[in-house]
Amino acid sequence: MHSLLARAGVRLLDFKRYVKKTSERVRDASLAEASELERPVRYLKSSRTSKEELARQLFREYPADSGLIAALTTVEPCTSFEYHRSKNESERGLRPRTRKCLHIYKYYMHPVFGFMNVRIQTWFPFSIQICLNGREWLGRQLDAVGASDYRRADNCFTYLGDPELAQRLMDKQLATDWKSALDEIAHWINPIHDEIFEPWPQSYYWCTYQSEWATDIAFSSPAELERLYPRLVRRATLDFHSPDVMRFLGRKCHGRYEGELTTSFKDRAEGVRVKHWADGNSIKMYDKMGSVLRVETTLAKPTPYKVYRARSNDPEGAKSWRPMRKGVADLHRWTEVSRNANQIYLDGLASTEISTPVAEVFDAVSKRRTVEGRAVRALKLNDPEDLAMLDTIARGEFALAGFRNKDLRKWIFRTSASARTTVEARRQSALISRRLRLLRDHGLIKKVPKSYRYRLTDKGHRLVATLQLVRRATLDGLEAVAA
Repeated sequence: MHSLLARAGVRLLDFKRYVKKTSERVRDASLAEASELERPVRYLKSSRTSKEELARQLFREYPADSGLIAALTTVEPCTSFEYHRSKNESERGLRPRTRKCLHIYKYYMHPVFGFMNVRIQTWFPFSIQICLNGREWLGRQLDAVGASDYRRADNCFTYLGDPELAQRLMDKQLATDWKSALDEIAHWINPIHDEIFEPWPQSYYWCTYQSEWATDIAFSSPAELERLYPRLVRRATLDFHSPDVMRFLGRKCHGRYEGELTTSFKDRAEGVRVKHWADGNSIKMYDKMGSVLRVETTLAKPTPYKVYRARSNDPEGAKSWRPMRKGVADLHRWTEVSRNANQIYLDGLASTEISTPVAEVFDAVSKRRTVEGRAVRALKLNDPEDLAMLDTIARGEFALAGFRNKDLRKWIFRTSASARTTVEARRQSALISRRLRLLRDHGLIKKVPKSYRYRLTDKGHRLVATLQLVRRATLDGLEAVAA
């Protein structure tokens, strides 16, 4: 900010007058579009007013095929700057400051994204927040290819004539050139951005403030979901413990964890919702429109997760697993983490359906097999060594990134790398390799292509979830279920 003022020839003593005048220019320029198109503009006395509901109401009253729907203004907190006066020269100068200022919300019917909104604070540094809905976007994609065989309610699809087509279209959203798309929207809400920053050209650094990734299971029969859902709620609230929640969200389970894990049950008018939080991220389950089961992962703090990339200051350098960033460059990894979290959660719920006998799940791995002419021994579900292996591969830190031989040695043998001799390390590595081969032969794990990592298969997830559920069950609980 100081550099901008210097290049614009603005004295610090004139700072207040300059930013106030610029703020008024941004406000007028942003709202000019609504005036030209004769779209409604509303000032909200309270920032707590539901802006989306009001925008949708205005859209019904003043319909439009595309473009601006309405502009809403309200005063909200923001982070800006102030010129701090002091007799002490070292304390004098610009300082960040939390204050309140006018914010402008503009709602659009975008030709690609559909119903969306964008917000700008009208004081420096003119922060912008854009909110998009992938299901809204998908509806536009389906219409564009002539796939009208679907039913949509709110932000979910209760019926899809061709779900595979819908998924392919949804996956195309991940290939978006986010910087170009978001820069264009930013120009709509602040058309004089380039003029303001002409003395020192600036562009926005786009990051993911918060993402929601939903996995929907649409039931052809609402009665079937109604029958099953109470069991799913019971499973999620009573049987999922802290290690399970950490596993769903890909977190490590160890004694040094100092965060807070929370599970919340809420009976709302539209249905029952179960939600789990860990470190500002969450995963929740709820039913929508009577026929859709939704599991949704919300990420706001990505640093606990990893992305395979080079250093930020050396993009051409060697790649390794580094902390995930908020920048949209890592958005593809956000989707992988969220999608995997949803799948792991659904796998954990899968053992709820009592129509599949537990014996059927256990018997599938408790018998000798022949694989490519080789005899493969059965898994011993009462053997401490086999149980330790199954418990370890189900650990939270392996749920998303997978696990390697050396990762399992650390937890199974409980000795540090420095404490092992070379001979002992080789013996342990060979033993783990044999156990990994056993699990692969039973179809419980699969190798991650072009790596030394493994992940649980659907069969593996079901076995581990069922095994953990049964081993934690009490005799009283089993008698209650049987009754």
